Amino acid sequence: MSFSLSKVIHLYIDRWPWFLEMLGEQICISLIAIAIAGSLGLLLGIFISEHRRFAEPVMAVCNLFYTIPAIALIALLIPFIGIGEKNAIAAIILYGLMPMVRNTYTGITNIDSDTIDAAVGMGSTKWQLLLRIKLPMAMSVIIAGLRTLTVMSIATGSIAAFIGGGGLGEAIFRGITMYNMEMTFAGALLLVLLALACDYGLGFLEKSIKKKWRMNE
Repeated sequence: MSFSLSKVIHLYIDRWPWFLEMLGEQICISLIAIAIAGSLGLLLGIFISEHRRFAEPVMAVCNLFYTIPAIALIALLIPFIGIGEKNAIAAIILYGLMPMVRNTYTGITNIDSDTIDAAVGMGSTKWQLLLRIKLPMAMSVIIAGLRTLTVMSIATGSIAAFIGGGGLGEAIFRGITMYNMEMTFAGALLLVLLALACDYGLGFLEKSIKKKWRMNE
């Protein structure tokens, strides 16, 4: 079966409302999952950095979810959540905890102890230490974790179509079942471009934060 790039272009032109709808669903699913996983991962990372005896078990649980294949995780959640968008979002959240927890923990625990001691010596409270010293200094590492979470969430979110959750995966799976290479490529290309755009935006933010800290040193 031959592949034609011109057919892909015509497919975008002829069915742009359909692709636009799927793109909107993909962004919605990804944003919800990223917001929840990012917030939970950040809070867990902060917690285990302050109470390090919990670091190993929390990391082990997060790593367990991270190593389960996406399609298997979605299948395991069906008895509890059913099929559809909620299942896909829950799976992405469980998948996305690991990079956020790990990077938050690593960023905070790798801060120079002399900096922490100096802040404590100046009378900083635990909250002031966290909000004014630890989180700002660890922010570039945390943003790197968010980049990993974002790209992974967009990619994993394509599986939502498999259980009726919508998104760009619908074009990919429909193309596969119909032996339509152009449709599969069209859906995959939009998915890749969305992931690259988000990664570039967060990468720019990460570089800006690093540059700001270098200027303040």
